Amino acid sequence: MKTAAQIKKLAIRTLEIESQAIAKLKKTIDEQFVACVNLLLKSKGRIIVTGIGKSAIIGQKIVATLNSTGSPSIFMHAADAIHGDLGIIQKDDVLMCISKSGDTPEIKVLIPLLKSWGNKLIGIVGNTNSYLAKHCDLMLDTSVTEEACPNNLAPTSSTAAQMAMGDAIAVCLLDLRGFSAKDFAMYHPGGSLGKKLYLKVKDIYPNNAAPEVKPEDDIKKVIVEISSNRLGAAAVVSKGKILGIVTDGDLRRMLLTKKSLEGIKAKNIMNPNPKCSDKETMAVDALNLMKEHNISQLLITEKGKYLGMIHLHDLIREGII
Repeated sequence: MKTAAQIKKLAIRTLEIESQAIAKLKKTIDEQFVACVNLLLKSKGRIIVTGIGKSAIIGQKIVATLNSTGSPSIFMHAADAIHGDLGIIQKDDVLMCISKSGDTPEIKVLIPLLKSWGNKLIGIVGNTNSYLAKHCDLMLDTSVTEEACPNNLAPTSSTAAQMAMGDAIAVCLLDLRGFSAKDFAMYHPGGSLGKKLYLKVKDIYPNNAAPEVKPEDDIKKVIVEISSNRLGAAAVVSKGKILGIVTDGDLRRMLLTKKSLEGIKAKNIMNPNPKCSDKETMAVDALNLMKEHNISQLLITEKGKYLGMIHLHDLIREGII
């Protein structure tokens, strides 16, 4: 049974070995790497990534990263390729084969077939003397000194290096294509990350009521307006101009200080400096404003005119938080 100290030591050792393997890759970023990036950038086709075993799993991750950053890619399993999946490949596609050894039987069968199609082949390989290294058009060296596995067997450092190399390629392509945050949002419309990049206040507030009272309205009407619209607040508005806001917190504080509610009007308990946001504001910026001022409601305006309100719960529901 390992002690807590021994477990921590083993985990730290794993991270150190993998980080060293990734750091070693800096020496391999040479003209071959530049040529690979330029080949992928200029290609009129897609990037077909293939591999087997753990390298195949890394290949799927690289494909996902490339697709999400503007470089159309497809994963083709090396074993399935020789049983019909070669039909995926089109004439303008660039092939990328990932392998630690570069000498697995499936790779040796696959490479001649890939080459016969006339497509360019990039090898991401951990053995520079392997079959793959000798038969690819461009080679990226991801060899490692040792695996983090205590037995030096389970792919750990090698897969970390492969993934890091894939990320380096994807980031270079992203930058060279001028891929922007707006582009990224287009490819991630369903997730919270995408929403942070495209969702605006105007996409949220119309789903809510727009609670408001006049400055001369009595406290009963204020309470009814706040309670009926379930946003915890009401804007105090006169002739379309926002004068303030009354929140349920303001009502509680009033009850603690006032012995009688007679004669109390909205203008007597409102906050005359409410936080407002234009309807074109990004939802994530509205959230930051709420956090900065420790508030739960934000009044929405257009050219100073009151339109409605959003609540912190709206942003939670949209997955912004």
